[in-house]
Amino acid sequence: MNATPLGIADADRMATKLKALSDPTRLRVLSHVVAQGCDSVCACDLIDVLDISQPTISHHLKKLVDAGLLTREQRGRWAHYTVVRETFAELSRFLSLD
Repeated sequence: MNATPLGIADADRMATKLKALSDPTRLRVLSHVVAQGCDSVCACDLIDVLDISQPTISHHLKKLVDAGLLTREQRGRWAHYTVVRETFAELSRFLSLD
C-alpha cells in the first residue's frame, strides 16, 4: 500500500496515465508494443496486426505517448514506439496492495 496519499500534482499525473489505459483500443495497441519487450515497434506493423486504420492507430499512439506510457522516434516515413518502463514501474507501485 502507498505510504502517503497522493498530492494534487501526482494524482493528476497518475489519472492521465490511467485514463489513457482505460480505452480498450489503446490497451490492444499497448499490448502489442509491450509484447516486443525492449524493441521498438513501427506504427506500420500495428495497422495490419490490429486491423485498425492508420489514423486510428496514430490517434491512440499519440494518447499513449502524451500519457508517458510510450516514447516515439521518427525513422524516415514511419514512427517507432517503445515502452517507458519507468512509467509501468510507477503504475505497478501505485496499484500494489503490498
